[in-house]
Amino acid sequence: MAGEKYEFETTFSFRPLPSKKFSFLQDKNTLRLLMKWSMLGRISAQSYSFDQVFYPYNSKQFAMCFFTDPHVVSGLSRNLNDGAGVALDQAVLSVDVESVPCTKVSMALFDPVYSCGVLDPSGYVVKCFHDVYGYYDKLREMLQEEDSEHYGEFGTEERREFLFRLFKHLCLGGELCQYEDAIHPYLSTTKQIYKDLISVQKDPETKKISVVSTVLKVCAYDESGRCYPGRREEEQTFAYLIVDPFKRHATLFEHFYGVGNVTS
Repeated sequence: MAGEKYEFETTFSFRPLPSKKFSFLQDKNTLRLLMKWSMLGRISAQSYSFDQVFYPYNSKQFAMCFFTDPHVVSGLSRNLNDGAGVALDQAVLSVDVESVPCTKVSMALFDPVYSCGVLDPSGYVVKCFHDVYGYYDKLREMLQEEDSEHYGEFGTEERREFLFRLFKHLCLGGELCQYEDAIHPYLSTTKQIYKDLISVQKDPETKKISVVSTVLKVCAYDESGRCYPGRREEEQTFAYLIVDPFKRHATLFEHFYGVGNVTS
């Protein structure tokens, strides 16, 4: 009972951390790729500090406090210039929170892709040869189509991992995405963003590295319905709240699906 009372009464306050920089939003080559994938200006990350101890069981209360905090609301209340984003101009009344597994500390998760027929020996993505989806390739087919012969190369638990989700988001890109012929740009950008967002620690005795961050996929609702990360549900419009419980930092990583690149 005491734990339930603590969960109900705990409130969190947030302060933006403008000095926190992310390499994937600074690196020229990565920005070039994001532009090519129609994600530039639509994908972002911003960090906040918070003032109470975070426990994963308290995630929904944490997210509710986050989306009702004045500092957060003022930062999110902007519209992208084609209306893909949303201004939080009404009070958030509820949140949905999905706990996303985040355990991987290497890119070994993607080793199967090199030997299952999705790539040729040079690392180039094999194209699909059929009339309806002439532009399609084996990589995106594997990521999206359950009846693909390669879909089973990654199991349910692997696909739930934040590292895999991040890779999939980048491979699918934005509405006017120019897809890569080779897999390396997707993997290297996935690794860079993952390292930017996730905190790890090393056990002093075993020297084993483990993830300490908690990843939450979040969605907020006002009196009109879903309001964040977008009014319309779309796989490539997403928001993840990534919590470092030791530093007491929370990073909101988001993308708004839409036409073209946004620079303001």
